[in-house]
Amino acid sequence: MQWWNDLVEWVTSSEVRPMLFAAALFIVAVVVSSLVAAGASRRALRGIVDQRDREQKQAAIMALVDAATEASVWNSLTPQEQVLSDRAVAQTDTLVRLSPVKGAAVAADWANHQLHEMKRNSATYGYELDPVVEEFRDRLVEWSKKPARARKDFEADLRRWRAESAGSEQALIAEQESWVAKQHHEQYAEVKPAATTGSRPGDITRSTGGTINTSTTQRIIDDVKVLEAERKPSSVS
Repeated sequence: MQWWNDLVEWVTSSEVRPMLFAAALFIVAVVVSSLVAAGASRRALRGIVDQRDREQKQAAIMALVDAATEASVWNSLTPQEQVLSDRAVAQTDTLVRLSPVKGAAVAADWANHQLHEMKRNSATYGYELDPVVEEFRDRLVEWSKKPARARKDFEADLRRWRAESAGSEQALIAEQESWVAKQHHEQYAEVKPAATTGSRPGDITRSTGGTINTSTTQRIIDDVKVLEAERKPSSVS
């Protein structure tokens, strides 16, 4: 206990107080400066990451808008250009889905649906796709500025399209079933009279379903007999 008493007496002495105060002040300064430096570094790194995300998002939006422009004239593109466009769209779709922005996957699904519709409508001559491309661009720009709000709009559009697609698919299936039933009925109506039609009494039925008249057969046999009769005298002489 003597060493503890000596330590306490030394710490509480008036000669050591200035030195202890300076040491404590130095330690506090080091801790505060470390925290400030860490915060500044974190903010700088965060700024770099945010800038990179913005650039990535802007590049993805520009690529999607470019793909929409090509989709609006899809039928006028060569097969090679269509393949390159599809590859660019696939890469852009992956880039959008990997983006840390809220609703990135929903935005990618919405963009894919819109591009598919533009490709399909490009076959309709006289169909103006410029307003559709402009709306497509404006919606993506709005998503880049207000991701949460744009995500709700995208989800609403996707739900509406799914409902419409389900209704059209059911109508298409019903139409296909009706067409199959009609074809089967017509085929059965054609086969049934042929099956019920009997052969005439003087006909010989072939295995292929055709008929041979007996009078024609008898005439052929008589001709053969005449030829044989003509050959016999020549062979005897």
